[in-house]
Amino acid sequence: MKQPDEQDRVLVSPRHLAGRGDRIADVLGPLIHLFEWTHNHRPDSGRVTVDSPDGSTFVDFTPSGFDEPWWTISHHEPYWKITAGRQTPLEALAAVTQALPQLLGDTRHSEQIPLETRSVAEIAAINGWTADGTSVTSTDGHCTLRHRPEREQPWLMESSVYDGFDTHWLVSFEGDVPDALVRQFLAHLASTDPVERTLSEVPYLSRYSARITPMQGSALGPHIVHALAALPSQPSPQRSR
Repeated sequence: MKQPDEQDRVLVSPRHLAGRGDRIADVLGPLIHLFEWTHNHRPDSGRVTVDSPDGSTFVDFTPSGFDEPWWTISHHEPYWKITAGRQTPLEALAAVTQALPQLLGDTRHSEQIPLETRSVAEIAAINGWTADGTSVTSTDGHCTLRHRPEREQPWLMESSVYDGFDTHWLVSFEGDVPDALVRQFLAHLASTDPVERTLSEVPYLSRYSARITPMQGSALGPHIVHALAALPSQPSPQRSR
């Protein structure tokens, strides 16, 4: 199979190694178009802010430096806040923002946007992550969700490939953040289903640990090829003479 070029579309797993992707519309679009949240876009900076109809919840996207939060999701009374860095996969963030209306009592489209009801430990086990009582860690060890209930940030998720440049991202859950949002995020991050990217969107050092399959060039289809690549290699059986 031909090796993909930088602008070729590819399937990537695990998701925490895939980079942020380009699906910003999935994070903000449903709030604006399905639930009529107020939004403001500043073209000069790229900043987008979205406010709930009752004025209690806010989503702020501010593209900035490598080490600064790009996403802030906040609520008051009770106060809680979620911040996420530049390379946080957008599929997991979209699962959080799309769940916000239901937590505020707006159940429209709830059939299309189901809330995750399994516990963090159950989500981890189903997807092959390990748990030690206070944290769950991805199979490859590169991504960990820590639970620290005594701290101002009771949940903290961090991912990095050997502390490599542009592979590190962090999500902080601060204050009285609903556990449902933590579960939403983890379920859509830990899922073994691949996500689609251009190869250029996958951080360079992550490519050595991730499984990457070109979207073009296989008669079997990219999802089948990607799934087959995850199977352990089996030695050829010895024929008796």
